[in-house]
Amino acid sequence: MSEDRTPEDLAAIIPPLLSALEALGLIARYLTPPDLSGVLAAVGEPEAPLRDAMAGLSEWPAELTFLRGALDAACGHVLEAFEGLRAADAIGGDMGAIFRALRGLPRAQEALYPFAAGLPPVSRFFLSPNLRSDAALVARLADAPERDDTGVMHIGEPGARGGVSLYVPETYSPDRPCPLVVALHGGAGSGRSFLWSWLRDARSYGAILAAPTAIGQTWALTDADPDTPNLARIVDAVRGRWNVDPTRLLLTGMSDGGTFSYVSGLEPGSPFTHLAPVAAAFHPMLAQMADPDRLQGLPIHIAHGALDWMFPVEMARGAEQALAAAGARVTYIEVPDLSHTYPRELNPQILSWLDETAQS
Repeated sequence: MSEDRTPEDLAAIIPPLLSALEALGLIARYLTPPDLSGVLAAVGEPEAPLRDAMAGLSEWPAELTFLRGALDAACGHVLEAFEGLRAADAIGGDMGAIFRALRGLPRAQEALYPFAAGLPPVSRFFLSPNLRSDAALVARLADAPERDDTGVMHIGEPGARGGVSLYVPETYSPDRPCPLVVALHGGAGSGRSFLWSWLRDARSYGAILAAPTAIGQTWALTDADPDTPNLARIVDAVRGRWNVDPTRLLLTGMSDGGTFSYVSGLEPGSPFTHLAPVAAAFHPMLAQMADPDRLQGLPIHIAHGALDWMFPVEMARGAEQALAAAGARVTYIEVPDLSHTYPRELNPQILSWLDETAQS
């Protein structure tokens, strides 16, 4: 019988895997279309130590087949992502190829997440960076009992049109109401992938997270709107199963998802108490046509990048002015080095704003 070297394998593979994931996150955050080469040069080649570590892995016992498969999948997604990014760079930075390569980041995180329950370094990776040194939080998560109503789950086929991916913190307690964050993906995305833009912060701050997938190719920004009723059903379903704070119901989203958070969130019957569009398009007619009672005092957190190449920052500045003039309580954040990418570093700030502006 061969010696079980699983602990040694984990000690060898986890550090380069987490480093490579952090590097992919930096690429996704700081990507600006003409400067892929510069961003790749800044992160170096973190995939090389990961590839070397993978080559040295031993066979694992049969009872650990699932975890070994998850680890191999996480590493594979990371290596494929870097391979795709470098290939895209070689042909001049094709944006379609870049976005396809970056799909490996959420896929790798999804595959790796089962290790968070037993490995403190992985658990810390899935926390907001400012809380990774919080030993008490890491211990609470490690000691949380295994339950069938916490963790990552999906309603419908993961990532399927009209479905939703959910995260309920492992520290959830029915006697403590949680904020609910409903996070809407961009035009070519899915809830299954966008969940990972928010999970570490939901896990850190005890928020329930729902990441739906649009019913159509993107959110219903024109013509008929089947997505708004679907969002209402999702909110009702979550509130029916978990203890959700009725004063902290946040609708947020990126790009088309951010735009739809305006379109749907400004409806008079919207269940959401707060809106937080990111990198969103905005037309002044949205404010002019919105129900005045809905807008009056509505907390809206707008975040936009000064370098946004898809929706110029002037749109966000105009949104701030129009919505404030209509009576909304607007908080505006303009990020100087942000292009049309998702600024995960703002999530803790958005959650703090949600707490501070909640109305009883």
